[in-house]
Amino acid sequence: MRISSLSLPLAALGLVGSAAAYPYSEADTITRRAAEDQAKADAVKEAFQHAWNGYTKYAFPNDELLPVSNGFGNSRNGWGASAVDALSTAIVMGNQDAVQKILDHIETIDFSKTDDMVSLFETTIRYLAGMLSGYDLLKGPAADLAPKSSQVDALLSQSKKLADVLKFAFDTPSGVPYNNINITSKGNDGSKTNGLAVTGTLVMEWTRLSDLTGDDQYAKMSQKAQSYLLKPQPSSGEPFPGLVGSNVNISNGHFTDGAVSWNGGDDSFYEYLIKMYVYDPKRFASYKDRWVLAAESTIKHLQSHPDPRPELTFLASYNNGKLDLNSQHLTCFDGGNFILGGTVLDRRDFIDFGLTLVDGCEATYNQTLTGIGPDSWGWDPKKVPADQKDFYEKAGFYISSGAYVLRPEVIESFYYAYRITGKEIYRDWVWNGFKAINETCRTDSGFAAVSNVNAVGGGSKYDNEESFLFAEVMKYAYLVHAEDAPWQVQKGQKNQFVFNTEAHPFRVAHT
Repeated sequence: MRISSLSLPLAALGLVGSAAAYPYSEADTITRRAAEDQAKADAVKEAFQHAWNGYTKYAFPNDELLPVSNGFGNSRNGWGASAVDALSTAIVMGNQDAVQKILDHIETIDFSKTDDMVSLFETTIRYLAGMLSGYDLLKGPAADLAPKSSQVDALLSQSKKLADVLKFAFDTPSGVPYNNINITSKGNDGSKTNGLAVTGTLVMEWTRLSDLTGDDQYAKMSQKAQSYLLKPQPSSGEPFPGLVGSNVNISNGHFTDGAVSWNGGDDSFYEYLIKMYVYDPKRFASYKDRWVLAAESTIKHLQSHPDPRPELTFLASYNNGKLDLNSQHLTCFDGGNFILGGTVLDRRDFIDFGLTLVDGCEATYNQTLTGIGPDSWGWDPKKVPADQKDFYEKAGFYISSGAYVLRPEVIESFYYAYRITGKEIYRDWVWNGFKAINETCRTDSGFAAVSNVNAVGGGSKYDNEESFLFAEVMKYAYLVHAEDAPWQVQKGQKNQFVFNTEAHPFRVAHT
């Protein structure tokens, strides 16, 4: 079923809370719901295809589409970031034409050439992960989408070539890598420190590369860097058990501060601790132990409830004995991460806390004019802007940055909530968010970031379409309505795949 827009009758797409005018039999209800789910999945596929068509027409093989001017940008070194980031989503959607075009492109990339500095973190989570995930999927449950086995093999060989280009970043006295590197001169930006997330969000991809190639150098480098984060020094770098500072000294691996948060810059370090355990519970039990410490400390020390709406739960930041009452769209992966950890470890308390975080992030969406949550917000009663006092009293938070830059984290956590609880409300919330994004951000050629989610139409449109629109927003919005499959998140310890922070599914080590 092809859907040209989201202007279908609302009843056909299962409007949240719609009541039946007459009773249905159980069989009729199941059939009706299946049809609605298929229609919603198809609507997401149409949105992906719309963005893909615009990208391939105006921007391919560059990194991203400029969806207002119909130009292109190369913010990720000009290797075709949107194409590589889109591969795993195209695979799970069964979009063979897009898969083939991306495979054709990846064979041609020369990762040794770029005119710009390279981010080790961004390159790892988008390019390296996109290719490794494509390899896992096309060598496994989606093998029928890639008739040329040589092109699937090229995903792995290109991954190795990319890692070999990047690996000098780890050549430091401690093994903590530089993030911003010059692959031509083998230089760097001279930073003295590296960030928590930037250092701690390499281990899944580089370990997977070692496991697939049989060459353990990549795993060893990433795991050595990670080791400083698992055994933090000095003690001031770990204010609460498992919760660590934001920056690490590249020369000796010591923490340079004790600023704690789940916000951007720190976020995916915690995300990967439990995900590495999902990837291989035998090798990474210590990572799980650190995640449990961090999760328990987060519940005890960082949860916060706005004065006007104490039923909501957000995560505060901590530094030097003080809590900072602010959060970010980026932080909203936290609910899904707690839910994943809770189901894998059979900890109902973690699942329940994750669901409260999901509720809080949903509140940031349902209180704005567009139905999309802001990039950042606060709930400190002493810092409420004068022009937002009424909004703060109603919503429980005030908006500190009203932009929406096509981030996935809220929908991501809704996806985990649905997959683990089976409750339709979370699937409905995904649909609401997707509809709002489609209506607010869509342009003639793709999707644009917007300046103000609490203004009519989202305010002004920014002329940029991040590659993670393809990798994350479209994937989570689709998967929540799609049929069960090996790459879907499962309850308990039944996962065959685990998602990296860019939503690229990796086959877990024991399957």
